[in-house]
Amino acid sequence: MPLYMYQAAYTPESLMAQIKEPQDRIERAAEPVIQSIGGKLVTAGYSFGDYDIVLIYDAPDDQSAAALALAVGAGGAVKAAKTTKLMSGQDWVASLQKAQGVSSVYRPAR
Repeated sequence: MPLYMYQAAYTPESLMAQIKEPQDRIERAAEPVIQSIGGKLVTAGYSFGDYDIVLIYDAPDDQSAAALALAVGAGGAVKAAKTTKLMSGQDWVASLQKAQGVSSVYRPAR
């Protein structure tokens, strides 16, 4: 299954609610949501900076990953989010090999 990285920044209201009632949102909210789309949480953690939480998960397809992002975004607890599709090392190498052919055709403007 394809891998995705989901990064989210909580709204101030969501952070305040979590401060009032501390809980692990990865375990209580993220993991069940990922399972609901037929996916599996690979790893996750809390961060500081632009985003508050980062999830790496697999999902059956892009539509499932998009559904997850849409549902979470519509919930109102995040002010910003970003989903990035990840490639395996094997896929990366295959892309590099295909780029050899593209490089022979593409001419940058100079």
